[in-house]
Amino acid sequence: MTHIGSLEAGPRGTIADVAGVTVGHCTLAQGAVQTGVTVIRPHDGDVYRDKVPAAACVINGFGKSVGLVQVEELGVLETPVALTNTFGVGTMVNAQIRAAIAANPRIGRDDPSVNTLVFECNDGYLNDMQALAINEAHYMSALDACSVDFERGAVGAGRGMSCFELKGGIGSASRVVRIDERAYTTGALVLANFGRLPQLTIAGDALGKTLLASTKEANATPEQGSIIMLIATDAPLDARQLRRLAMRSAAGLARTGSVYGHGSGDIALAFTTAYTVPHDAGFITVPPLISDARLDPLFQAAADSIEQAILDALFSAETVAGRDGHRRISLRDALRTRP
Repeated sequence: MTHIGSLEAGPRGTIADVAGVTVGHCTLAQGAVQTGVTVIRPHDGDVYRDKVPAAACVINGFGKSVGLVQVEELGVLETPVALTNTFGVGTMVNAQIRAAIAANPRIGRDDPSVNTLVFECNDGYLNDMQALAINEAHYMSALDACSVDFERGAVGAGRGMSCFELKGGIGSASRVVRIDERAYTTGALVLANFGRLPQLTIAGDALGKTLLASTKEANATPEQGSIIMLIATDAPLDARQLRRLAMRSAAGLARTGSVYGHGSGDIALAFTTAYTVPHDAGFITVPPLISDARLDPLFQAAADSIEQAILDALFSAETVAGRDGHRRISLRDALRTRP
C-alpha cells in the first residue's frame, strides 16, 4: 500500500501510536447479520473522572450520532468513543451509561449525568439492521478487548460497511511531526462507509475508473454512505485548536475522491492525550499549548493520516456477503480481477 505524504508513520502505523490510546472490536458475522462495535479509549483510566480535551467538526451532517452537542459546548470527552451501525446507537448509549454508573455510582444523583459519545454509519446494504442484533454486551466485549494491537478492515463496526462500492470498514494510520525540536504523534482511525466507485482515487491515481470496467459492483444509486474520522494526538492543544485539527480531516477525505454526497454523514472528532481535565478539579493545570502559528505540521499529519487510514480500511478488508445475497468485493480482490 502506498505511503501517503512525506511524514513518517509511528512504529505501529495506527492510532495506537499515540500513547494511551487503545482500540477494541466485537464482530457479528453470521448470515444476514454483518455488523459490530468498535470502541476507542483515549486512556486506560476512568474517562468520566479524567476527561480529555476534544472537539468535533461536522463536514456533512447526514448522521445520527449522540453526544456532539456537549462536546462542542464543553470541549471534553467523558466516555470512550463507540462506533456501530445506525440502529445500534441507542443500545450503545445505554451500555455507556451503565458502564459509567458502574464505575461512578453517583452519576445522575450527586454527580452530573454522563455525556455518552456514539458515532454510526449505515451498514444496511450488507447487514440486516432491522434485526437489531447489537446489544449492550457487545459494547462491553469491545471495551474489554481494547488494546494497542487491533485488527482493521471488515471487523467491529466496520464489518458491514462499504467504501467506494467496495468493501470498507475500519482503517488506521499515524504520522510523526517535529515542532521546535519536539516530536508529536497524530493518529487516525476511520469507519469508512462512503463514496462512488468512479470517484475512487489512490495517491492521485483515478483507480476507480479503471476498476469500473472490471467489476459489477458500481450502480447509479445516490451517495448514502458515511465516514467517521477520529484523530488523536499527544500535542498539547485546547478544544478550539482541536476543532481546527478535526477540520483538516476533510482534506484527507477529499483526496480519496469523496465529494461529501448529500446522503453522507461525514464527521470528524479530534482529541489530545497531552493532559486531562479532572472531574472534581476547582482549577485545571494546562501545559504550555502550541501556538496556532505552529500548527501546520499537525494539520498535514491529520490530512495525511486520514487519507492513509481510508486506504488502510480498503486494503485491509476482505470480501463479505450479507443479507439478501448482497456482496461487497474487497479492493484486493477487485485489483486481482481487473484487466
